Amino acid sequence: MSLDWTRPARAYSIAHRGASAYAAESSFRAFEIAAELGADFWEVDIRLTADNQLIVYHDPELPDGRAIKNLSFQQIDACSKGEMAAPLLEDVLELASKHAAGIYADIKDTGAAVPAFHALRKFGIERAIIGAFDPEAAKLLKEAGCSYPRAALVPIGADPFEHAKGADIIHLCWERMHRPQDLMTEYFFRRAEQENQLVVLWHEEDPERMAALRHMPVIGICSDRPELVQPFSPPQDWPVQIICHRGANRFAPENTIEAAHCAFAAGFSHVEIDVRTTSDDQLVVIHDRTVDRTTDGTGVVAELPLASLKSLDAGSWFSPRFKEQTIPTLDEILQTAQRYNGSLYVELKDTPAYQVYEAIMAANMLDKCFFWSFDSALLQDLRAISDRARIMVRRKDFSTLEEALNFLSPDIIEYTMAEDWSEFVECRNSGLQVMIAYNGADRKEMQSIIDARPDMVNLDQPFLCRDMIQSARKSL
Repeated sequence: MSLDWTRPARAYSIAHRGASAYAAESSFRAFEIAAELGADFWEVDIRLTADNQLIVYHDPELPDGRAIKNLSFQQIDACSKGEMAAPLLEDVLELASKHAAGIYADIKDTGAAVPAFHALRKFGIERAIIGAFDPEAAKLLKEAGCSYPRAALVPIGADPFEHAKGADIIHLCWERMHRPQDLMTEYFFRRAEQENQLVVLWHEEDPERMAALRHMPVIGICSDRPELVQPFSPPQDWPVQIICHRGANRFAPENTIEAAHCAFAAGFSHVEIDVRTTSDDQLVVIHDRTVDRTTDGTGVVAELPLASLKSLDAGSWFSPRFKEQTIPTLDEILQTAQRYNGSLYVELKDTPAYQVYEAIMAANMLDKCFFWSFDSALLQDLRAISDRARIMVRRKDFSTLEEALNFLSPDIIEYTMAEDWSEFVECRNSGLQVMIAYNGADRKEMQSIIDARPDMVNLDQPFLCRDMIQSARKSL
């Protein structure tokens, strides 16, 4: 087996127990999402059942306290159905093979080490790393002629080079340290190179810490949010801004903090949000006039106080994983955007323009936002308040391009698939950006948008656009 893949040009994105920010850890769904998010590797915890089945499960016990090693797979499967199921390793490897994903096999039961190696070979997994805290696992793998790199998982307090002596990879499990990146010194990497050892880093979800790590000379970084490791960057010759309609709504419930996190973590420039006012004059982010569709409550947003809205479950309708999500305030979304230096497309629903403007000014985010509303009076109010506020208008709302260009001195003009894109030149000559809005998933339609090269795209399927751009880039 060639090990050329162990010297990547950039750190691999390793989905920690799958994309466990978006589905139950180690569940089949978590690995499916990891594939959709574009993770290079999946970190898979492997245990042996009493009947010698290899399963993917992190803890030594089920939630009811029974030890995995004392139970058959049938017993485990019977009490862990649905999203929480402990899948068979062979099913996860079959999925990985389909998506050409690498596997980081984290051996939890030492006796599972050699059988896991054979399973990886059986499914033709070329890129794989086998790691464990127990040094005995590495010894058994070496004796079995393991052709994959062997990793030693290093806990806090242990000397990395002593603990990982004889291993191919030092896996630092330092996620609970305050600033572990400070220990990633030139001396550390020079010694690792001298010892002919590669380095894998802990699971990291903080965008600031990740920014300090992703350019280090490591083979991979684990994350519950694998899209955060190597976020999307547009082509140099087409610096397109990708706007995520109501956030990354395929992976988290629309217009929630988690949907915004996923979109920004993936490297997309904007999140589109809908702003409404509560009965006690607070600004919240929710699309519908009522809470009925996206929460467990009922009623009109404008007739409910913030405290009542915050008590609602705004995530379980999408997945049990998100039962803790609430309707966010505008301030909470602004804070999330600031963590990533992200931008917002703000749609004014039934809320005073001055109130939204003041909140965005207080967050020092005016230059990171642009605005639109179905109610043109709200946009007129906004323009009267500020000539700096960036306003978008829709081409389809005007008979001629000249009318659109002259309405409220806009900064952005939105086109759909139905309008005449040949007008882009005139828009740009007038100093405006052009944006295409598309809520579909047809690859031909998406390719036509990519070929048109607008300045901005507002998409319901931003990851499809990303994948098509990156695929074209790799084929060059």
